[in-house]
Formats: sequence, structure tokens, C-alpha cells
Amino acid sequence: MPSVSSRYAHGQSFERPSGRPGPESRGPVVLMVSGGADSTALLVLAATAALDIVDGRGEAVIARERLHVLHVNHQLRGIDADEDEEFVRGLAARYGIPATVRRVDVAKLAASAQLGDTNVENVAREVRYAAANQLANELCAAAGLPRSSARILTAHTANDRAETFFMHAIKGSGAQGLSSIPRRRNRIVRPLLGRTHEQLCDLLRMRGIVWREDATNADTRYLRNFVRHEIVSLARQRNPRLFESMAATCDILSDEDAYLTQVASRAYRALERRHGQGLVALDAARLAAADVAIARRVVRMAVLDACPQCRLDARHVARILEVVAAGEGSVSLPAGADARVTYGALFVRSREAQGHADTSGWLEVPRLPGPAGASASLVAPGAAGLLSLGAGTLTARLREVSAGSAPESLARAHAREWDGLSVLLDAAACGIGQLGGRLWVSGPEVGEVLCPLGMHGQSKKLSDLLIDAKVPASERAAVPVVRAGVSGPVLWVAPLRADERARVTDASRVLLELAWRPK
Repeated sequence: MPSVSSRYAHGQSFERPSGRPGPESRGPVVLMVSGGADSTALLVLAATAALDIVDGRGEAVIARERLHVLHVNHQLRGIDADEDEEFVRGLAARYGIPATVRRVDVAKLAASAQLGDTNVENVAREVRYAAANQLANELCAAAGLPRSSARILTAHTANDRAETFFMHAIKGSGAQGLSSIPRRRNRIVRPLLGRTHEQLCDLLRMRGIVWREDATNADTRYLRNFVRHEIVSLARQRNPRLFESMAATCDILSDEDAYLTQVASRAYRALERRHGQGLVALDAARLAAADVAIARRVVRMAVLDACPQCRLDARHVARILEVVAAGEGSVSLPAGADARVTYGALFVRSREAQGHADTSGWLEVPRLPGPAGASASLVAPGAAGLLSLGAGTLTARLREVSAGSAPESLARAHAREWDGLSVLLDAAACGIGQLGGRLWVSGPEVGEVLCPLGMHGQSKKLSDLLIDAKVPASERAAVPVVRAGVSGPVLWVAPLRADERARVTDASRVLLELAWRPK
């Protein structure tokens, strides 16, 4: 998110306190060059003129040794694509810039849907940026510089920005889409957004430099070409300064979108209750009370965290917020993802996580039974709650301690008798009262810790506990972990160890009996 100084300092840069230049001023600069007029102009300007690539120097000449050309041959246009490749190789050699070419059969890749998308244009874009990031990482590693020091330059212009705005408006979009193409996103910088396509073509003509023309750019069956030739040209008849006015609008939308995203990120962290492989759980009640502008963004963040390949539309987000407001329900999402509200939490799962849905769920704990005859130690138990999982079955019930008994001794004897497959815990310490409640059961989470019973309050990583118990890595995800709630503390890792904080003491009056019956 740009500050006032960075936006309105007109390219002036600020010195670092140490006086030494940062790694950004030495990092590799990858030029994405297709061979068209805009990318050809980008290569020429990067090699011969001053550009602001957001490396802390403002508008400045880029050292030639930092430059590296990348061309991706999508193999979509036969001999024309091969000629584009040769043109880019020759142009890079003319300016003494090393060039890397990646050849990818995009049509085959789209048909196989390996990237979760069958749209050839979308797949081609994903392939280009993946190749650019890979090359930037390789160059940083070779130079011994952090990856953040690299810059990836694209040749997007003011024309592209206006066209993208109209494309998103036609398809339906929020503020992020209408802000169009940002000047910078992480390492990706677009230094030509302030120039038009016509200006770049004039520059190349004055220097006697030719470029490649893609015949498909005239095909208005493609949405961008339709917008370019039909909508933008018509709008420019009414406002000849269309690109300048739309650039100002997009800058405002982009800045405000970045601010709202920052606010939403903080809200997301506050609402998050569980975050695992392909699974995100949020506090549904607090999400329902949030401002709708923030809630929309939080939902998008949750879905993309759980399922990065899921392409959300506004209608998907609206439907999720409807079930959040209702307090129950489910929504099917693209790429096989699923959003479901149950027991006060919004669970978002990817297709893969749904395949392991039988490793998690709510374990109901029924209330204590009515008056019953007392045995020598415990009042007769009532009904048991049951949760069937893929690897076995968990049961839970409450038992009231009889007067004069020794609860702590009973708990130890119970554990010995059942050889760890059943435990007695202090119900109150587990957050369960005499009226019962529910416990959340799911697999181990990354970085999760507990205080194993018998270690006198010392904490231990759950992953270390599983390793010490010699649980095979392939089976660890199916180990049931009973928690006091979606974001609550660990109570029992069945059937390995209970948590010290839930242990039975002689002051305990209501006990929680948990049992695990493996298949």
C-alpha cells in the first residue's frame, strides 16, 4: 500500500539510514517480452532509458548486468510463435541482454486442466508468471541475493489498464477487479502504465525498430479484443483523454482496495479458529457481525487459503455470507471446494480436505442423567455421544463422582484397565458442564502443542508426541485429537496421551469419560 511520500514524491527516492544501497538496487530484473510493440518497447527502454522499477532509486537507468529477458512460447500459433521466439532472441542479443525461452504446450495443458482451469488465456497467463517467478528465483540464488530483491517487469500500458477495467465491469467485479492492473504487486512491476500503446509505437518507429504483430489481436470474439476495438474506441470519441482519467480512477480504487485488504487481513486473523491443510475455520457469529465490505474480503481470503485454485465470483461470496447470516447451511464452490456453517463456525474445505472429512467433526457430550443409584465409586453413567471417524469411533459421556470416593485414583485405575483407549478427565476443565456440551475432533495441526499428562505442565509439540509414539507419517493425519472447541486447547490425543490441564484431581466432581474404538 503506497504512502503519500511514495506516491507524490515524483520519483524521488529516500536514502537508507546506513547510507548503503539495499539488495533491491542490485537484484535481477526479468523482462517479460512477447515480441509485440509494448514488450519490445519495454526491452528497449530498460536497456537505454531511465525507468522506475520500485527498487528504491526512483526513476533511474537499470544496470545492464541486472537485465534478463524471458520469452514464453505458448506453441499456440505454429510458425508465427516460433518466429516470435527468434525475434525476441535477436532483439535481446542486439542489446547484449541474456535471454531465456520457455516452450510450453498451453493448449495441451489447458485440456488436461492441470492448473484447475480450461481457459487457454488464463492458463497461458499462469504459465508466463510461473516461468518469470522461477527464473527470478534462479537468478537470485545464483547472485546470492534474497528473492525479494528481484523485479519482474511487464509491458502493460494505460490502454491495457482501461481495457481491463471494462472487462471486469462487463463480467462483474468488486473493487479489486475495478482497480484494474496495479502498478506493483510483490515483485511484479509495470513501469509503462503511464504510457499509451500509441506512444510506445511512435517511440519504436522513431528508433527504426520493428515489432511482431499477433493476428489474433483483431479477433473480437476474445473479450479483450472486443473491448479494445468496440468499447474503448467508442469511449475515446467522447473523451479523448480517456486513458488519463481512467488511470486516475484506477489509482484511487487500487489504493482504497489495498487499505481495505489490510483491514480485512487483521479481521481474518482475529476470526480464524482453525487452519490446516485444505481447511480453514472461522468464527461464524463474529463474521456475521462484521461490516459486509470486510466480511466479503475475509471470505475470499479463507476460500483461497483453503483452495488456492478456486476462482470465486461475487455470487459465491454472497451465498457464503447468506449461510453465515442464517447460522447454518452449505455452499458448493468452484474447484470442488465446500463452505459449511455448523456449530457457530464457518468451515471452508478444498476437494482434497473433503476426502478426509471423516477425520473431523463434533463429538456431542450428553447431559448428566437424572437421579440414579450410586455405585461404590461413580453414579451410573448416562447416554454417550458418538462420533464415527474413518479410523474408528469416539464416544463421550459424563459421570458424577460419588461422595467419599477418590477421583484421582479412579482415573489412574481406569486408564490402566483400558490401556489408554479410554480416559477420565475433569469435565469442568474441559469446558463441559452438567448439561453437557460438544467437543471438536480433527487431525493434528502444524505447530500445535499440548501439555502431556505426567510431564507436570511442560509443553510438547504434537508432532513430536506422534514421532515419539512411532506413529507412521502416513497415518498421523488420521490420529483423532479431541479439543475443547474449534480453537480450543487439546484435551486428548487418542489413544496416546491426555493433557495435564484436563486431568482429574480429588476436587473433581463431574468426570468426562472419553473412549476410542479403532476399526
